[in-house]
Amino acid sequence: MADRFVQVGSAKVAGGNEVPVVLDPDRGVVPLAELGFDGDLPTIFGTTTLAELAVAAERAPDGAFHTSAEVVAPYRNPRKIWGIGLNYLEHAGDLSENVPTEPASFMKGDHTIIGPGDPIPVPSQSRRTTAEAELGLVIGRECYQVEEDEALDHVFGVVPVLDQTAEDILERNPRFLTRSKNFPGFFSFGPWITGLDAVLAHWGTLDAVEVSTVLNGEVRRSNTVANMAFSPAFLVSFHSKVMPLYPGDIISPGTPGAVHITPGDTAESRIPGVGTLTNPVTPAP
Repeated sequence: MADRFVQVGSAKVAGGNEVPVVLDPDRGVVPLAELGFDGDLPTIFGTTTLAELAVAAERAPDGAFHTSAEVVAPYRNPRKIWGIGLNYLEHAGDLSENVPTEPASFMKGDHTIIGPGDPIPVPSQSRRTTAEAELGLVIGRECYQVEEDEALDHVFGVVPVLDQTAEDILERNPRFLTRSKNFPGFFSFGPWITGLDAVLAHWGTLDAVEVSTVLNGEVRRSNTVANMAFSPAFLVSFHSKVMPLYPGDIISPGTPGAVHITPGDTAESRIPGVGTLTNPVTPAP
């Protein structure tokens, strides 16, 4: 398994609680606690590497693996979720905006988190809610004041993200950004966190990774990391100079394009070599 794509996440195994697991595409999932790694995923990120998890899983007997499990959000309580607006020129044009000269950052609370298959509830306060596919960066090592050439050394892996916006609220006043981004269910991520080495093995370079926003099975917008105004490495470095980044923190670095979603739709973040995240859209309860 050490030579395969190494992916980690969380799942309900045998009808139990959500637990961190590692995925072997041939054998299924094995709880990390059974491999000797205790704690939630952010805790594990700070104390081990994907390579070590891969070796431990490779050595585990077949009987330790489960072929049936309910995959959920990788974890529920990151200390920070940073979002980046207008990081693709084309998406900025969608909103009649210019790409800013510095990252247009905002933060989201962990109450917004949902996982694969969970419903995205459209809030009653919004008449135009959008979903945006993104390549999430998962911090693995604490970093503060790091330079761009060292930044990706602090990234544990990447994960598909669907970032939602109450776009009509935002359009009324840009100061309403926090409110427009923080309704429950407005941050979906998963199903799996993939190591950078595996991504590079698939694509050759992080710049080549293609991110697509998909609605009801149709690719609506697609673009590559190379067309970001601010690269993943720059964003990690930039935000580490604002405040410390801790294991499990997530940077969601912008979308190639948003799609208007309504109840009955299905939204996807589709990233070959990383995974596909799918969520149905429902009315808010």
